[in-house]
Amino acid sequence: MKTSSLLLALLLASATASAQSAPPAAAPRSAGDLVAEILAHNPELAVYTAEIDAAQAGLAAAGTRDNPVLSVETGRKRVRDSAGVLAGEGAVWSASVAQTFEWPGRLALRKAVANRDVALAELGLARFRAALAQRTRTLAFSLHAAQERAAATAEVAARYRALRDLFLARDPGGITPLLETRVLEAQELALQRRATDAQLALHAALAELNQLRGSPADAPLAVTDAPPRFAAAPATEALLAAARENNFEFRSAKLELEQQGFAVSLARHERRPSFTVSPYVTQENAGDRERTVGVGFSLPLPVSRRANAGVAAAEARRRQAETAVLVAQRTLEREVLTAVQRYAAKTAEAADWSPEAGKKFREAAELADRHYRLGAVPISTYVELQNSYLEAIDALCQTRLDALEAAGALELLTGTTLVDAEVRP
Repeated sequence: MKTSSLLLALLLASATASAQSAPPAAAPRSAGDLVAEILAHNPELAVYTAEIDAAQAGLAAAGTRDNPVLSVETGRKRVRDSAGVLAGEGAVWSASVAQTFEWPGRLALRKAVANRDVALAELGLARFRAALAQRTRTLAFSLHAAQERAAATAEVAARYRALRDLFLARDPGGITPLLETRVLEAQELALQRRATDAQLALHAALAELNQLRGSPADAPLAVTDAPPRFAAAPATEALLAAARENNFEFRSAKLELEQQGFAVSLARHERRPSFTVSPYVTQENAGDRERTVGVGFSLPLPVSRRANAGVAAAEARRRQAETAVLVAQRTLEREVLTAVQRYAAKTAEAADWSPEAGKKFREAAELADRHYRLGAVPISTYVELQNSYLEAIDALCQTRLDALEAAGALELLTGTTLVDAEVRP
């Protein structure tokens, strides 16, 4: 029993220390401040910005022609007459510059395809920033909730421990004091699970939030205790219209469909082969000096079916993109309808909790502790009120967290602001 009590004391002391881990001089951070910091310094943003840079480089390459090709040849030439007598010998050289030209409009189509790559990369960055901001707000509240749970657990455990020590110091006789002591010891042991869970949740939220900030995982951080305020959900039709306009996945599917449409036009255009113009000059110094200047012209002959196969493949990919847009729209509508129902249910549940609910249950637990010491409250009522205080804190924090997650999911689906925040992505 002494070992269990010592373990509980260590866990509660650690939870209390973590809950108060921010230095006294450091003010608690709001969710908006954390969102602004993370959106400015999150290291994963570099992946998406690099993707945009790569797409823009591809756009620049798509808008340029092929480089001209310079060819130079040199050698020696011997000239003999019909009798085999050497008539002359000298150097021979030739030089040409070949430039490939494409039919008008082809570069514009390639740039249109590359432009969609840039738009998709920018959309990916915007989607990541929105998800990052939402995750930050959820983690900030999770951290505050874990700190609040740890503090409440430590408070109740301190009451149980004080009473148990008091009973053991008195060493009273009789069955009733003995049984009450065992009840308090059992409740103290049961708090080990709550203390451990609160500690693990606190460290998990703190580590993830610090990593998003680009800080050490165990860096101290305190979050303000302002509860989130939820707006009423707009009408379902308005949310569906906003989702079709703002949803990242649906917009990506439409961009890919546009891109495949340009790819089909490009494949059809490429059935007309490019042609190459190559001005050249040659000179021979074997005996007499001869120089030739001219222009060459080359054109691939479309005898194979490769170009038609490319068109067929591009059209097949466009049909796939059309189906993807239809599936994305159906999925989006289903997810919006589900999310708005969940948001309405969770916010209604959170609205049932008064702002002073946690304070009232805490005061009731303190009152029960004072009156139990005076003998006015039985042990069953005392234990029930202490446990009710902890359960109320858990339920309050979890209800608000569920509502916040439901709001975040609906915001990501529709782009509609539903939670008060200081910073928006």
